[in-house]
Formats: sequence, structure tokens, C-alpha cells
Amino acid sequence: PMRALLIVLASLGVGHMAALPSAPGSDTLARLFRETPGLQLPHLFSLGLGEILHGRVFDPPARKCAASYGRMIQRSAGADSLSALWELAGVVSGCPFAAAEQLSPENVASLTGDGGEFLPQQAAPGEGARELASEHLRTGKPILTLGPGSALHLSAHASVVTPARLGHFCRGLRRQADRWRIARVTGRLMEGVLGAWTPVGDPLCCPIVPPRTILNAISERGFAVETVGGIHEAFARSGVTRAYNVPSPGGMPGLVDHLWAVPQNGVIFARLESHGLDGLAQTLPIFDEWLGCFLEKLDSDNLLLIAGTNGGGPGTDDRQEVPILAAYGGRAAPLGLRDTLGDVAATLAAFFGIAENGSPWSKHEPLLTFHRPRGHNGPWGKGS
Repeated sequence: PMRALLIVLASLGVGHMAALPSAPGSDTLARLFRETPGLQLPHLFSLGLGEILHGRVFDPPARKCAASYGRMIQRSAGADSLSALWELAGVVSGCPFAAAEQLSPENVASLTGDGGEFLPQQAAPGEGARELASEHLRTGKPILTLGPGSALHLSAHASVVTPARLGHFCRGLRRQADRWRIARVTGRLMEGVLGAWTPVGDPLCCPIVPPRTILNAISERGFAVETVGGIHEAFARSGVTRAYNVPSPGGMPGLVDHLWAVPQNGVIFARLESHGLDGLAQTLPIFDEWLGCFLEKLDSDNLLLIAGTNGGGPGTDDRQEVPILAAYGGRAAPLGLRDTLGDVAATLAAFFGIAENGSPWSKHEPLLTFHRPRGHNGPWGKGS
């Protein structure tokens, strides 16, 4: 089968080559090794992570590598993780997502609707909460909270708002939030007595819908696009054929193994989530051990892409370069410093034989070249 796996290592920046070696500056990976004695990532290094770490991305490998290696710069106006995921899929955003906490009173008034459909939480969290909850129970209007980051939250008590009604409220708020480029709208039902509410059920998520991405192009041609680890929420399920949430921290590799065991044409798009240096120190060695076993399952015509992203939610601005490793057919070559994460989308397009003039990713350069039968544009070799 024609198969690709794209793995995102969240919050893994590699500093800036212009600052190496005299002024290292912000460099998450280098700092991780400095502050974690004994840390070893042999399988990532076998693919070329060591060359990336030391800025040797324009030179032939100093040691034998099993993949091509390079660095990428995130070009989107917002340097947050959501902008990064969109850019990996081919969309470079010219406008950052708005921080909900920074909306003006006039903006907030427009979000609540002409009829005052929501009760905005104006005070600091905890202040006036009982009075606000009482008014919610009296009127049935959900409580609107701004942030943190580019997010709006609705909460409502299950005794006065049904799940279907909460969904209606969230969809209406989503339409309003699009005007201000707010990334996420979530809703949550609560239960319990006044002053002691607790969440019930899963939150309802209404993320912003991205422009057309390479995921749409791949799925429209009959290929599977399976996501692991919350990727589907970043794309509002657009272009995703099947989505899987990670049931527990560190569960991503096991889900990928499960999906890879089912042979089919398509791409698996997975994210390994880490929080801070401590999180990376815990998750990366486990991921590296898994990677060593997974590499043995790769056929020569399978494509494996491993990309880092800058950390943080919408509104943050961590502008480190990020690593990119591309394993295909045993090739090992320097990929240099790529001027956009969108080269990953161009690589997927080239791998699946997708040519779309005028698409966002058509402006980017594939990391690798692939030889496909002429006219191949779908899983059965038919043009479309």
C-alpha cells in the first residue's frame, strides 16, 4: 500500500543556526540535553537528529544516517501550535489568532448577540461566580468565559440547558468567533448545587475551520487520512476520514502501531504531546524506543516524516527553528533550512501524486522526490 506517517513532536524547537555556537539563545533540544544527564535518543539520532542539533543541515552527514534531515522555519503570523499544524498541512496564515482576553468590551458585546444570548464572565475567575450562576439558572443563558489564549468557553447547568441546546449555543458562538479569528469555542455542561458545580460528560469543541489543506486533497482522492492525538480538532475534522484520541499520556505510539497493522493507502497524522522540558524528558526516550521497533516495519516505499513544532497555544510567539526528518527508500541527505513548514505538505502531495495548481502547498518545495506512474492521482492509479 501507498502509506505515509507524519508525526509531530510538540514543543520541540532547535534554536537558531545563526546563533550557533557562540550565542545559543533559545534552543529547547540543546537545553534538554544539558539539563537531563544521561538522556539518549539513539534512534532519532540514527535518522539525523544529531546533525540537526548541531546545525549541520547543509552538509553530508558526519555519521551514517537512515533519513534526510533539516530544519524548518514557521512562517505563519502566529507562532502557536495550531498555526504550526495548519502550516504543516500547507496553509501559511497571514494573520495570528486573536487572544480572547484582549477583546474589547464592544467585541464581547457583539459575541453575546443582540439579545444578550450569553452571560459574560466580566470579573476575575471566582469573583461574582455565585451571582452569575444564579442568573444563569434564572435565565437559562450560558456563562461565557474569555480565554485563556484564543478560546471562548460556554458553561451551563444540565438542569436548565440540554446537550442539544448547548450545541446550538456553541455553533452560534462559533459563527461570531470567526469574525475575530478566535481559534476555539468549547461548551461544558455542569451539575451539582449552587456554588459547587462539577463538569459532566465530555466537553463540546467547535474549532475554527481551516482553509483547504493537503488533508482535504488526500482524502478527496480516496486515500485514508487518520489522525491521532487531537489533530482532528486542529482541523475541525476537515479532510479527516477517521480520528482517534489518545486515551492516556504516551498512548500515541500504540495507536499508531494499531493503525499501521491495517494495510491501506493513506496517511496517519499523529502528535506526541509534551509539556515543558520535564515532559519532553519523559516522553522522548519512550518515543525513541518505540521508533526503533517501528522503523523495522517500514517498507522502502513507505514515507515517514517526523517534524517538531513550537510550543504554546494561540497568542504565544516562540520562534525557534524546528527539526524535520524524512525517511524514504533509505535516502540520507541534508535538507538545509526550509523557509516554511509547508514543505511537509508539498512532500505529501508529491508522495501521493497530487498536483493542484494554485493550491497553498503548490507554492512550497517537496523535501524529497518520488517516482510515480504517470497519471497516478488516486489509490487505484486513476487520474482525478
